[in-house]
Amino acid sequence: MQLAQRLNSVTEPQTIKMAKMSRELKAKGINIVDLSLGEPDFKTPDHIIAAAVKAMNDGFTKYPPVAGFPDLLEAISIKLKRDNNLDYATSEILVSTGAKQSLYNAVMSIVDPGDEVIIPTPFWVTYASQVQLAGGVVKYINCGIENDFKLLPEQLDQAISPHTKLFMFSSPCNPTGSVYSKEELAALVKVFRRHPQVLIISDEIYEYINYSGHHVSIAQFDEIKDRVVVINGMSKAYAMTGWRLGYMAAPREIVQACEKLQAQSTSGANSITQKASVVALLSDLAPTYKMVDAFKERRDYVIGALKKMPGVKSNNPDGAFYAFPDISAFFGKKYGEYVIHNDLDLSMYLLNEAHVATVCGTAFGAPTCIRLSFATSMTNLMQAMEQMAVALAQLI
Repeated sequence: MQLAQRLNSVTEPQTIKMAKMSRELKAKGINIVDLSLGEPDFKTPDHIIAAAVKAMNDGFTKYPPVAGFPDLLEAISIKLKRDNNLDYATSEILVSTGAKQSLYNAVMSIVDPGDEVIIPTPFWVTYASQVQLAGGVVKYINCGIENDFKLLPEQLDQAISPHTKLFMFSSPCNPTGSVYSKEELAALVKVFRRHPQVLIISDEIYEYINYSGHHVSIAQFDEIKDRVVVINGMSKAYAMTGWRLGYMAAPREIVQACEKLQAQSTSGANSITQKASVVALLSDLAPTYKMVDAFKERRDYVIGALKKMPGVKSNNPDGAFYAFPDISAFFGKKYGEYVIHNDLDLSMYLLNEAHVATVCGTAFGAPTCIRLSFATSMTNLMQAMEQMAVALAQLI
């Protein structure tokens, strides 16, 4: 069977692959602490679930509009103004089946074959694959742990070429947890002003999972707002991963293009989720902040534990729910039959020896690191850190 060549440019995401391997080992009776997937371990708040039940009872079980129900578009517009001081008309907003589809729509609507797309590393695994599916050429910029994995303006300036059409990044960042300040974004905006052909995708799905203060969107800078696509969604802040709802806010021309594309793929997002999301967006955020407080406690514990492990070097993530330590000090070491040549070897060693599932940094464009999610219970995290410390100490 001859399948499309475009599939050769992408592989199964390492995050999903490692989660699958964890489930297989668990099925064999091995107690695996899974730190591979980025999914809040909290239940969706009751008032959101009640809104979904009401929507079903009220008959919102038919096909929704492709762009989203008008009341949801209005709720998103209100949220963007309330929380981000961003003015977007409902015609500049599109609702999709998860933020991943919002990203996919944007990339497919912007990138032509041969177009250059700049992605600072480390980056979320899906960015590069989506660009490659669109026929684009990815230009990576390495951002090291010494600068908290953040892009410097001079790096950006040097990377932009006449072929650059798009820049993609996230803040707070998956996988590093790094959060760009207003001053750091302003420095990048200065560079973008000199290159008006470059569009920007700003992935802000972890907006509320922020331990450093108020979230700042790069779209807040008026001089480039008409070139920015803001991506967000319900999964992380509201513990609604399985509900599958994301959205974009962007110039009307881009939104219309994405709506045209979406009409030929999934059409409108789940009608019941949409109605529940209206309530989530317009209600008190107390459940979200309670969840963030728990994540912060877990972050403090995990980072503290990692920093006590000889050979492990970690930044202090200001957002999201991941640790992204540099583990290159273990390359070349071994224990028994295990020889650690790279990050994948270390992830597999931790899975099989420590029974802790992590994700290799290569998946995120950072082959000296591994990613650990602390979106799980403190009990699990304590067990994971203890078992990791023992396993790493065995490597000589």
